[in-house]
Amino acid sequence: MPVNAQDGDVELAASRGVSAPRPEPSGERHSGGSHGKDAPNGEDKLGLSGDAGDKSGTAAGEDGAAAADPLGWFGKLLSVIVAAAMAAGTLLGYYAPESGRALASASVAQINIPIAVLIWVMVFPMMLHIDFAAVGTALRNGKAIFVTSFVNYAIQPFAMYGLAAAFIWGAFGSIISKERQDEYVAGSVILGGAPCTAMVFVWSALVHGHAGYTLTQVAVNNLIMLVAYVPTTGLLISSTSVTMPWDTMALSACLFVLVPLLAAWGVRSCLSVATREALEARLKPATMVALVLTIVVVFTIQGERLANNLLDVVLVAVPLTIQTYFIFGLTYFVMQWLRVPFQLAAPGALIAASNFFELAVAVAVSLYGAQSGAVLATVVGVLTEVPIMLSLCWIANNTSNWFPQLSAAQAELVDGAASQPAEGAATAVKAPAGETAVGDGAEGESHSSAARV
Repeated sequence: MPVNAQDGDVELAASRGVSAPRPEPSGERHSGGSHGKDAPNGEDKLGLSGDAGDKSGTAAGEDGAAAADPLGWFGKLLSVIVAAAMAAGTLLGYYAPESGRALASASVAQINIPIAVLIWVMVFPMMLHIDFAAVGTALRNGKAIFVTSFVNYAIQPFAMYGLAAAFIWGAFGSIISKERQDEYVAGSVILGGAPCTAMVFVWSALVHGHAGYTLTQVAVNNLIMLVAYVPTTGLLISSTSVTMPWDTMALSACLFVLVPLLAAWGVRSCLSVATREALEARLKPATMVALVLTIVVVFTIQGERLANNLLDVVLVAVPLTIQTYFIFGLTYFVMQWLRVPFQLAAPGALIAASNFFELAVAVAVSLYGAQSGAVLATVVGVLTEVPIMLSLCWIANNTSNWFPQLSAAQAELVDGAASQPAEGAATAVKAPAGETAVGDGAEGESHSSAARV
């Protein structure tokens, strides 16, 4: 049940087991761990929409961001590491083409085994870190969740198709060979329909995004991807002359998304919190290594084609680049219009703009073969993604004053949505104004606040 807003308490769901802040004198509230400016009595400054508009919650956002980068030093050296991996793969594929052909031929039922294994190794630790039970709470509470998810699945795939068609079929139609045009469009659609689930943790950390929101948004993306990716991408590809093997597409989505997701959910359900966290810590290096090796493998397979089709690479990069900036700008300004706090708006816009290029490459290889134009288009997406996303992080950090900042109360609400539910937590009982709501926890009575946005 709600607690009087003027006492500074948030309505947090008692079932989430989130501790309530101590009651404060009327007109005061928490902001980033310290007292903010006086607020008019009864004014709601606790919603995730950030309508409060004050900037005093920066510390809260930074606290949440502290854990947002699960890759640690890797995020700081990202551009150098990825550039080195691209260069190494391209040189290996160009000067030792037999290595690329050997990797490309290592397939079973059209699924490239090296890429599949690396994606599983890379994605599983990220999915293990996610509390999927929190998704329902997040959907009820978060404007940022809704905006990013809507853009990812209702706008981005169709915008990518439109831009790719306009440039590859239209503006560059007389330059790109006819037999490659449809393949490039198909590859662009495969890339644009898959929102990123791994690199987003790095982007979020670079803009000091909130860890709880980032994790929950990734969980939502993965769940929606299970039902939306295949039909949306298949529908758009079927409008080209490229054959759409629906069975292979569905198999790819299951192998690269559903299998690691179910595995992570099963492991998470069986392990205690302490054991799971220890496992996550041990698996972090595997995520980094798998990401780098995936890039090396992909560029080794495509090394010859990249070097021999530089003009096509540049031309395909044009709609992909425009798409990334367009989607970021659209999401960012909608977030600003809705007064979403910066610590949620910035990572939300970056998640909307980035793509799960590892999945896109794997799906394109499965559908059309490693030497197809569709795979080349997805690899171009890898080339453009990192520098573009770094530039978007710079833009976000230099426009943070356009947004309200995340208050301590808002940060606590997001953390409550992204954290593991407390065992035995019961429904909160109504508390008089100035007192916290009380519910019975697993070990007796515990203080919690009810959750409301």
